[in-house]
Amino acid sequence: MYSPTERLLTLLALLQSNQQMSGTELARRLEVDKRSIRRYIVMLQDMGFPIESERGPYGSYQLQRGYKLPPMMFTDAEAIALELGLLAIREFRFPVDVAAVEGARAKTERVMPDKLLQQVHALQEAITFNVLQPPEQLQNDYVAPLSLAVQQKRQVNLRYQSWGGEHTERKFDPYGIVFHEGYWYTAGYCHLREDVRTFRLDRIVSLEWDKQSFERPDDFDPLAHVLKSLSTWPGTEQVEVLMQTSLEKAQQASAPVMGTVELTDEGVIFRRAAYQLEWLACFLLYLDFPVIVRQPDALRTMIRRMAARGIQMAGDEPTGDKLTNRA
Repeated sequence: MYSPTERLLTLLALLQSNQQMSGTELARRLEVDKRSIRRYIVMLQDMGFPIESERGPYGSYQLQRGYKLPPMMFTDAEAIALELGLLAIREFRFPVDVAAVEGARAKTERVMPDKLLQQVHALQEAITFNVLQPPEQLQNDYVAPLSLAVQQKRQVNLRYQSWGGEHTERKFDPYGIVFHEGYWYTAGYCHLREDVRTFRLDRIVSLEWDKQSFERPDDFDPLAHVLKSLSTWPGTEQVEVLMQTSLEKAQQASAPVMGTVELTDEGVIFRRAAYQLEWLACFLLYLDFPVIVRQPDALRTMIRRMAARGIQMAGDEPTGDKLTNRA
């Protein structure tokens, strides 16, 4: 099935794609015996590839950690997944240097065969990302170091600027990081406020690691906490809508990333903080159960205007002030 050269390259590709593989599994994949696998491993080692082996009946092979292989070998599916990932990183404005993203794309495309390159170009031309962008480009240098602090459970020292412009310093135990509607947030225990708090990463003025470690609560959900915090975030439109339906139906209609829902005696209350109200007005108009917008007034006014425009588009004339007095 394979020539010796193809088997050698396939073996190298398998070791790149898997953290560790046994000689038995490699022999099965390449359709050879384990003695041949050992011979191929020695050939690759002689070529300079740092392959570590573990002897014994359950022996295995793995590439040395941190080794960069020139050139990288990808299957068609891996190459397409890589291209889609790089496009998403660029469109979602992840805190990665745009030049680095474009450089990675250029390097992978340079070694692709024509058929695969055509597929990649088709993806680039055909796919459009509908992404809610923040009002300005966020060049955030704190995602990577904060992620490491989350993973290693290391306390950090933050200097933070609030939405009102006030600067404070605090020790912070980061439990997780959330990307939501174009912004990065972190949730964790704030030693200054002695409570779990949410911080927007682009408002962090400085961040330094501390020697102190911490334990994260096992049941803590960073996304749920951030969404709950944003529902009362100062400086944005605070939306409150009464949904006259069951809690189950309200949860089906509004995904957790859209806001919080709470069952009350009046019905289900939907809450969130919104930077833009247009899409929220459209979302509410499409719901198939009664809703009452309690706040903000700007959302009520927007829905009135949309209703008036809809009547005009349908060819009917608005009936005086009736529309104005309804929402």
